[in-house]
Amino acid sequence: MLQLRGLSLTAGGFRLGDISFAIPAGAYGVVIGPAGAGKTTLLEAIAGLRSGVQGSVAIGGEDVSRLPPEARSVGLVYQHAHLFPHLSVAANVAYGTTGEAGLREATALLARFGVSELAERRIGSLSGGERQLVALARALARRPRLLLLDEPFGALDPGRRRGVRAAVRALQREWALTTLHVTHDFAEADVLGDVLVVLEGGRVRQVGEPAEVFSRPASAALAGFLGAENVLAGVVRDGEGSSYLVGVSASSSVPSPDRLPTESRLLSVDVGPLLMHAVGDRAAGPVHVVVRASDIVLERPMSAGEVHHSTSARNVFPARVAGRSSVGPVTEVMLDVNGVSLVAALTTRSAEELELAEGDEVLASVKALAVHLC
Repeated sequence: MLQLRGLSLTAGGFRLGDISFAIPAGAYGVVIGPAGAGKTTLLEAIAGLRSGVQGSVAIGGEDVSRLPPEARSVGLVYQHAHLFPHLSVAANVAYGTTGEAGLREATALLARFGVSELAERRIGSLSGGERQLVALARALARRPRLLLLDEPFGALDPGRRRGVRAAVRALQREWALTTLHVTHDFAEADVLGDVLVVLEGGRVRQVGEPAEVFSRPASAALAGFLGAENVLAGVVRDGEGSSYLVGVSASSSVPSPDRLPTESRLLSVDVGPLLMHAVGDRAAGPVHVVVRASDIVLERPMSAGEVHHSTSARNVFPARVAGRSSVGPVTEVMLDVNGVSLVAALTTRSAEELELAEGDEVLASVKALAVHLC
């Protein structure tokens, strides 16, 4: 387990302030945040590489705040590897291990990452991706209590990145190795993380399971940073809202019933000229409405004599297609909903089946559970 309590430090004009969170034993934690948020500084403070650190760092239940780096049993992998140029790959990986057992571990890890053939090579002859793989193997060879990763896959091509990412996650599970991983890749954070920590301006802004953080960001600013396509100003109506019994199936980005506030209500929210419904426990007044593009369902309006029975959504709006953009299997559709701009995301195949073109009229629907207020 990694437990931080009030961790703070000042480095030049930057301050990492009052950092408190926990990564359970054997869990995979991920830190995301904009450039300059303090992510690498945080890892270095945990590893004991920064001076002037206040607060406490506990690893495996032991307070290591006053211990030097070499006594903390931490493996740290930087984005740029930082290997020993005068040693071979095998010697780099085995550095810090002991005896034949250490050499066997180094050999096994090189094989696990598919780079056994590099064992006798010098570091200067390696590509950036190969160096990152060697750095990963070196950090793991000592069997640390805590693994810290700073953009460890950044130099790998996409195909190899997926394979190495899966290998690291499998090894982490196999060893029950508590891990904290810094990344700019939201998809990577979602796939790998058990716990997601959002860091901004040297402070923790939100902590939770990745699906929960991405679908229910703590603020409009975080929603924008986390990639929410639709963040709109709105006002919760005064005196409106009824108790809400959850009885609908939820998509991956819609919170499950046990994630909702105990006193959840069906709320009415004015978003410009639109009346939207959301589920939550908010007082009347200004809010920001967050809707993921993937939670907006599009369909053609009814023709005469047709009966619609395809949606149980509380929010159904006539809309006009303002544009569309396809990237591989995903198509984003820009919508004009009575003067309010929304973005919907659907599979490119679905977009082609609907034959959507600019100016077409569609129905856009969103379940109340998918409308997040912050």
